[in-house]
Amino acid sequence: MLKKIGLLATCLSLFGLASCAGFAFNSRGVTNAGIFNSTSANERVTENAIGSKTGEGCAMSILGIVTLGDASVREAAKKGGISKVGTVDHNHMNILGVYANYCVVVSGD
Repeated sequence: MLKKIGLLATCLSLFGLASCAGFAFNSRGVTNAGIFNSTSANERVTENAIGSKTGEGCAMSILGIVTLGDASVREAAKKGGISKVGTVDHNHMNILGVYANYCVVVSGD
């Protein structure tokens, strides 16, 4: 009986952690799934030309407890050598709620 209770407690604990890592980026309007999620979407378009340069800034999260990185538009533009941002897109990946990655991709000149 104790083994069944322990197994049930373990299953409930794992279910409770499902998608925790992805919650770190919920304010960015990303989607979450229990097992795997990989999405890309446009965030905004400016009046500037799309341009030929791109830059990317990323942040990652483990269980929603530890989140590291710089996924700001400023960082992405800096990495791409962009002074006039044309578009801002994002990519989001979540694996079992244990690991999540969020990247901002900018284009411009």
